[in-house]
Formats: sequence, structure tokens, C-alpha cells
Amino acid sequence: MTGETTVRPAVRIHGRSAQRKALRALLDGLPTRCGRLLLTGEPGLGRTTLLQWAARSFRAGPVLHLGPAPDPDDATVTAGQLLDTLRAAAGESPLLVCVDDAHLWNDPARTALVLAAEHLSGAGRVGLLLSAAADRAVAPDFDRLPVVRLDPLAPQRAAALLDDMTEGAAAPAVRGQLLAEAEGNPALLAALVRRLSPAELRGHRPLPVPLADAPALAEAAGGVPTGPNAHARDLLLTVAAAVRASDGPDVDAGLVRAALRRLRPAPGPGARPEPLPAQLALAGDRLRFHSPLVRRTVYATAAPDPRRAVHRALADALESGGHQLPELLHRAWSLSGPAPAPAQAERLAAVAADGTVPASHLLRATAYARAAELTADGAGRAERYTAAAGQALLAGRPEQARPLLVAARRHSAPAAVRGRAELVRGLVELRDGPVGDAHQSLLLAASLLAADAPADAATAAMAAADAAWAAGDLPACLATLAPASPPGATALDHGPPGPYEREESHERQGRTAPHPVAAVSDHRTGMRALLEGRFDRAGAPLGQVVARGRTEHRPEPLLRSAAAALLLGDVDAARGAGARALAAARQLGSEVLEPRALEYLAYAELRAGRHPQARAHAEEGLRAALRSGQRNTAAHHRAVLALAASIEEEPDVVAGHVAAALDTARRHGLAQAVTLAQWAAARADLGRGRAFDAADRLGLLVLPGPGRGHFAVWRLAVPCFVEAAVLAGREEDAREALTDLAGWAAFGADPQAAAQLARCRALLAPPESADELYRRALARHDEAGGDFERARTALLYGKWLRRRRRPREARGRLGTALAGFERCGAGVWAAQARDELRALGATAPVVRAGTPTRLSRLTPQQLRIARHVAEGATNREVALTLAVSTRTVDYHLRKVFAALGVRSRLELARVVGQAEQAGEARRPAGHQEKTGAQP
Repeated sequence: MTGETTVRPAVRIHGRSAQRKALRALLDGLPTRCGRLLLTGEPGLGRTTLLQWAARSFRAGPVLHLGPAPDPDDATVTAGQLLDTLRAAAGESPLLVCVDDAHLWNDPARTALVLAAEHLSGAGRVGLLLSAAADRAVAPDFDRLPVVRLDPLAPQRAAALLDDMTEGAAAPAVRGQLLAEAEGNPALLAALVRRLSPAELRGHRPLPVPLADAPALAEAAGGVPTGPNAHARDLLLTVAAAVRASDGPDVDAGLVRAALRRLRPAPGPGARPEPLPAQLALAGDRLRFHSPLVRRTVYATAAPDPRRAVHRALADALESGGHQLPELLHRAWSLSGPAPAPAQAERLAAVAADGTVPASHLLRATAYARAAELTADGAGRAERYTAAAGQALLAGRPEQARPLLVAARRHSAPAAVRGRAELVRGLVELRDGPVGDAHQSLLLAASLLAADAPADAATAAMAAADAAWAAGDLPACLATLAPASPPGATALDHGPPGPYEREESHERQGRTAPHPVAAVSDHRTGMRALLEGRFDRAGAPLGQVVARGRTEHRPEPLLRSAAAALLLGDVDAARGAGARALAAARQLGSEVLEPRALEYLAYAELRAGRHPQARAHAEEGLRAALRSGQRNTAAHHRAVLALAASIEEEPDVVAGHVAAALDTARRHGLAQAVTLAQWAAARADLGRGRAFDAADRLGLLVLPGPGRGHFAVWRLAVPCFVEAAVLAGREEDAREALTDLAGWAAFGADPQAAAQLARCRALLAPPESADELYRRALARHDEAGGDFERARTALLYGKWLRRRRRPREARGRLGTALAGFERCGAGVWAAQARDELRALGATAPVVRAGTPTRLSRLTPQQLRIARHVAEGATNREVALTLAVSTRTVDYHLRKVFAALGVRSRLELARVVGQAEQAGEARRPAGHQEKTGAQP
């Protein structure tokens, strides 16, 4: 094909670490034992690639490739013949036998292969590695084999593969559509890229429609799926067509049978029932394809006339069953030719908008899109494509909403229609794109809608303010919240309610309900006052928003109430409103609102110091956000997970969450998520005694300058910065930040701020004042609650008392700190408390008593110094961290070198690292190693 894009072969396998680990275990075991594995997955997922990888990786002996498949009519292959072949190939060495596409072997050959392998399992060192397509049921001969399954690639892995294929040449919009169409199938992704010209790949020309056409699907599926006879072919096409108007991957078997009776005469009474085609599975009364790719290929490669006949039969079968929307869809698909059909389009759109008709958002999106195709005038098409995009967004499918919006833009339309399209576009980008782009789209939507649809204009203005908030653009946020904004505009409602996010009836009709004027006015007034620093004027209106949330049952007002409560520091009210919003979103089946409700719950738990609960909510919210295509919300959840993990002994987990959050947040301009993630990384550094690193990170966030963190978040990180800065010898910077913390504490929005302020002042105070400030801080903690922050204050107080040579008081404070850290799961901070207790000569429990080892020769103080030096700290940095003199560190370090028999800091790092990995070093009680695998 002229002009097609050259697909660069992937330089590495993407997203198959678990499968390669299983294959590696098989290969590594062959020198001493036999092994068998069946590698299965739908066509195009890379079974052959992994088989080839295993063959290349095997070095212990020969590799025997058996194939191609025997002739289907040849039943002469016996187990004895295969056994002789395997023995001859093996010789005295281990043998790896690879059989690709074993499902294509005939029954006798498969049986012989399995029997031969079983016979060798007791006497030889033979590995049998089979691959079989999962577009059909697994052959009975393979039932006893261990199975390694290949699933479609996760979105991030598929994106990495696409970038590998194209060397990053795909335009962002094209990239998104390719990934959506490929559905994680590497072979289909490659076929789609090959189909595009370089101009199409770079977004200079429109993409072909449909993007995944019949040839591309057939190429990925390994050919056009067929049945053994006409009945089987009709059955395959009928199931594939029925799924298009279904809310899931399966369909009612009775509906399929009813449609088949309309397609061809029923067999006579004595006829034998036809067997089910291998590509289909029957579970109860539901039929489905084993492979979604094969299902798509069956439908796409069918001739137009049979396809229309099947849709007509399905529509007739549904006519009297009360399934109004599926029936109309099948009727619309049965029409011949591309000519418009205004009457059918009007009826289909009317039913899609009817909230009393039961249907999912995704099915309504399909109906609106088909109605748009059948609409004659351009404005009507644009309106219906826009409605389809809105429903796709509600279904959690932003990748489907984007091309629908592109289709809407091709047609001229009045301002109100164009405004709604920009509104949907802005909401899509707000959840899954650059928030700067979202802000501009939403401002344009508000302008276009102001005259004809003021309620929708208010929705657009609220969303624009939210986009500015997420971007950390304070002037833009204030401008959007100004009194001149459309009535009802407010902010902070991460994707505020609008024509595509309402209670059930409004969601389905695509209409807005009037905003509670008092509630949104209070929210706007309070938010603006807060952002302008007029804390005294923000409390009352935001308090009214919180109070109204106690009687609400709709998720959107409840989310506003939770947001206002967080701003006021009323953590209990925020948790209550967030929990009710989550329940309401689930009751409505809202894929869009659920991850947002979980985000507010996670933030509330963090503010309360309940890190395990915050982690649980964020983990669930992350799954929901990824499932509904909300990468921006997912970035916020990853930042929360990083903050929760930063108090535990999981540096790799923190780093993983921080990297994943920043990957999206930086590309999409999410200043709030960036600030939270960087704060998490710095707090992890501080917990591990890396005060200099923590001070450097946090200084960029909290001190004035172009890199200052998000305007609503950076103040929360000031206590960490003050502690790190004091330990790093940057007292002047700490005092500068303390002024901001004092203003924040006076506002009263953060229940921990007053105690944290007293703690920070104690860190900077002369000895004669520090004692009283620490006691005052602990008293404030008793009023505010929160184990973690109180334990941090007790730890710092205990360190201070130890330096003042008041060991009995220090031991009490450090014991209190240790108990508090253990209670809230702050393992890395508990380790600090244990080390301080050991330095006092107090007994600190360890996980493993064990036998004496190299590190057990060290005193507690020597061990602490050795660990810090092994992590790369200078003697001066260690001295500041441990609050001792540099001379003391020099003295103990010489003792460490002598006790361990090492001559350099590099050698010391190696000894300590090996000991830590082997579990030789003292560890906190209850410590467990964790893998830190990312979702």
C-alpha cells in the first residue's frame, strides 16, 4: 500500500513480566526435572513471541520445535513415534520442546503429544511448552497442563508498545484512538499503525473510518473465522451482531435462537442438533465469544446483506420483548445504503434520551451515534454526536467520546450546540487530558451557552474553575469565581455536575436541573475568599455548604459538601459527605463519580492521619479511575498512595507511586497532584533520615519562587520542611516558612496546624523555650487527635531531651512516639524511635533474634551511623541528622570500619546492603518485606 506507515519491530516485550517469570521458572528447572506449560491467549496477544523468547533464552540443551500441525485427516501420529523423536533430540542434555498453535493439531496428534510428554516426565529432563489460541475452548488433552494466560496489554503497556513501534511519531489524538481501537491487542495495534499514512499518523489528515476495518481485524485474528457449515456461520454472525446492542460481552441464547429461526427454516423434528461452533461458549442461557477480537472480526468481515438480514431478524425477535432501545438499534443497522433516515433517527434519539427506558450510558451513546448517522441536517448530526459523546463520557469511555466530538465538529451548528460540544470536550480533558486545554474549552462553552442555556453555561464555568484549580492557576481560578461569572459557578468540584452528570433522570435526558442557588453562591463566595487569603470571610459560607450536605442524597452536592469540609478542616464532615457521595454514585451506577468520591474520602483520611484507611480508599479509587478512563483522577489517587506509603518502610513503593503520578500530572498540567507527589517523596526522605534531600525537595514547594507548590497544598508541607531544614542547618529558611504556617494555623482550617506550629517553633527555639513549646504542641495534639503527628512531636521532643542529657524523660517520650507510630503503621518513623531508644541503652524489640552476624558487632549508635553512611550521607549530614557533633561521627565511623573489617565507604555500603537484604540487620518489630508492585 502506498503511503502506509512503516511499523518498527518492537525492541522489547511489553507488559509480560508475569508470563516471562513463569517461563523462566520452567527453563531454570529443566536441568534437574521435567516441566510442562500451556501458553494461551486470544489471537494477536503475542503467544508466538513469548515462545520464541523462551527458545532463545534456553541454554542448557537443545530446543526442538514441533510443527506445523499434522494433516487433520492424518491419524497415524502415535505417542511412540513422538517419544522416539523426543528421546533422539534430547540425548544426554535437557530438552525444551516448543509447539506453537497446538490447538491446530488434530485430536490423535494432541493425545500422542501429551502422552509422550507424560511418559518422559519420570525419566527425562524434558520441558514441553505449548501455545494455544484462546478463541476456542481448550482441548481436553490439555486440561491437565499448567496454564499461563495472556491478557490484553494494560493501557500504559500498550502505549509504550505503540511509541516503540512508531518512535513516538503519533499525534496525541491519533495515539488515543489507536489505543482505544486496539483494546490492548499488540497484533491489532500493529495492523492499525500499518494502515495509516505518515500524515494520518501525525494528525495532519483525518483517520479512516472505521479505523479498525475488516482487513486489519482479519490480519490480527490470523484470518477470517468461519464455521463448518452455513448454520454455524449464521450463528457466529448473529451472536456478533447481537453483542453490538448488548450491555456486555454476552447475549441471551433464546434471542439468538429466535433470530436464527427468522433467518432460515427450522430443522425437521428428527434432525440432530448442530454442535456449538468452537469460537462460542455457552454459560447458562448466555452465549459469548471466547475472543473479543474474533467477535469483531466475524462482524466486520461479513458481507453487508447477511449482516443487515441478521440485524433485521434480531429486531423482529426483540419487537415484543420490551427491549425498545436494542430493537431500534438493530432496526437502524438493518437499513440499506448510506442515505439518511430522518424518521428512524428521530425515534432512536428520542428513546435514547428517555430516562424511563432502562439502558446503560454506553448503549445510549451507541444509539445517539447511530441516530446522528441517519440524520439529514448538519446541526442535528452535530447535536446527536455531542449527546453520544456525553453518554460515552458518563460510561467512563473518554476514548470513545473524542472521535464523536470530532464528528460533531465537522458539521455547522448553532451556538448552543457548539457550546455543549465544547462542554463535553472540556469535561473529557478535565478527567483525561491537559487541564489547560480543558480550561479553555470550558470557558468557550460558557460563552457559547450563556444566551440560550444559562444553566449549562454555569456548569461550564464551574468546570473551568476546577480546571484552573487543578492546574494551580490562581488568577484564572479567581477570575472564574468572580461575581460576574454565570450564575451558579463554583470550583473545586473535580468535574462539576452538568448536563452529563446529574441524578438519574437528568443524566439520561441530557438536561440540567436548576442549581441550588444559595449553595453554589455560598461555595463561590467562600472559595474566592479563601483563595484571596481572607480567611475570616471564608468560614461562614463554606460552613453553609457543609451543613446543607447533611440533608442531601445526590452525589454532586455531597461532593461539594465534602470539598468545603476539607477546606474548613472538618475532617469528620468530609468523611461523612464523601461516604454518602460514594454510596449515591454507586446506586446510580455512575462510573464517573465513584473515583471522585473515593478521592475525597482518601484526602479526608489523610488529613485525619489515618494513613491505612487513606491507602485503602486510594487503591480502590485508582482502580475505578483507570477503569473509567480518568487518568487525571488516577494521578491524584497515586499521589495519595505515595503519601500514605511515605510513612511506612516502603521506599520503592513510594518511588513507584510518585513516578506514576508525576508521569500523568506533568504531561497534563496537574499542579496539585505534582505537589502532593513531591511532598510524599520528601516525607519519605525525612522519615529515612535524609534531611538534606527532604529540605531540598520541600524548599522548592514551600518557599516563595516560581517553583512553589500548588496554592492549596503547599502549606500542608511546611511542618515537614521546617523539620528537614532545621536538621539540615537551614534555620533561616525554616523561619521564613514559619510565618506562612502561623497564618494558616490562625485560620483554623487544619486541625493539626496549631500543634505543628508549636512543634516547629520548638525546633527553632533556644533551649530555655523549647521545652514548654514541645509540651504545648503535645497538648494541642491531644485536642486535635491523630496518632502520626503526635508521635512525630514526641519523637522530636525525645531527641531534644536526649541531647539535653535527660534520659529518663527522653525514654518516656520516645516510648510514646514508638507506640504511636506502631499504632498507625508508620514503620520508617518507628525505626527512628527504636534507634533513639537504643542510643539511650533501652531495650528495643527486633523481628529476628537470629545468630550473631557482622552488623551485630556494632553498638546501636554505630549501626545508625553505618546505615546513614551506606546510604551516601557525609559525616556532616549524619551529624545533623543524629544531632551529634561531626567529631562524634568520625570517632564512631572509625570504630565501624575496624569492627567490620572494611577500608572504604563503598565497601561499607556493600556490607550493610548485603546484611540488610539477608535480614541480618536489626529491624523494627512487625516489619514485613513488601514487593511494591504497581497496579
